[in-house]
Amino acid sequence: MRRRAFAASALAALAAPAVAQPAWPTKPLRMVIPYPPGGPSDVSTRIVVEHAARSLGQAVVFDNKAGASGMIGAEFVKNQPVDDHTFLTTTTAMVCITRHLQAIPFDPEKDFVTVSRMTTSWGVFALHPSVPARTVAEFVAYAKANPGKINFGSSGMATITHLFGEMLSLEAGIRMTHVPYRGSAPATNALLAGEVQAQFDQTCLPHVKSGKLVGLAMLAEVRHPDFPDIPTLREAGYGKDGGDSWFGILAPAGTSPAVVARLDQAIAASLRTAEIGEKVHNGGMRVTYLDPSDFRASIGTEAAMFGDIIRRGNIKVQ
Repeated sequence: MRRRAFAASALAALAAPAVAQPAWPTKPLRMVIPYPPGGPSDVSTRIVVEHAARSLGQAVVFDNKAGASGMIGAEFVKNQPVDDHTFLTTTTAMVCITRHLQAIPFDPEKDFVTVSRMTTSWGVFALHPSVPARTVAEFVAYAKANPGKINFGSSGMATITHLFGEMLSLEAGIRMTHVPYRGSAPATNALLAGEVQAQFDQTCLPHVKSGKLVGLAMLAEVRHPDFPDIPTLREAGYGKDGGDSWFGILAPAGTSPAVVARLDQAIAASLRTAEIGEKVHNGGMRVTYLDPSDFRASIGTEAAMFGDIIRRGNIKVQ
């Protein structure tokens, strides 16, 4: 009798219809990009998320809300009613650096949940050809023999392109003078003109390729496939764990975990395609996908690392 009752209940369970998952997305996704159009965060987001949204059967509306180092767009998303369709592009600077330099209008851990890290810029440590160094070791020796004579340009005070220079100075025991510019392109133009002698930025790569600048090291975990002879900074003895200029997606706190999982899966699938991989490469980036859990852990690790650099370097926003 017990065996018959068990068999009957098992058959009933098999016959019962599966509980339907709620349909999502039910309308176009809204992706807020807190930086101007045309920059690497904008390009990366549009390449990857448009493909992912298409695989989910919906369009995506890209909404650039630039200003205040990404804070305007982040605060806007934080204050929107949670609708499971609004998301935010994030960067290393937004969640790992700025918090150590000024008050920010959101709590990265409490106001947002991580969805996916997507890509990372190909940065390069580049020199003006007049500097008598063709390796990182030669540069460090020259800088030590000429303290304060090396000026390095950046895209602005306390940007990641600034902190790369500070990291190398601290690790190598050298002293360089930081010269901030209003963006990466003006800093690269200054390097080409010899106004500064060094820069840490992806905008230098085309000029390294043309021979106008000298590429000493890639600011990445691996060598650039188009520049196989340029070692990574870690190979040169001054590497670090994380801290590159990456781009990812956040969701407002309260977004359904099932929605976060589905969007993450769609982004991961897009990043695995040859089409998106090629577009990302042509945009000056590489695929460095992390799932929600690993992405959140990496933000915590890198935020602590940058905080330490900022304190040791006595870096302040001017």
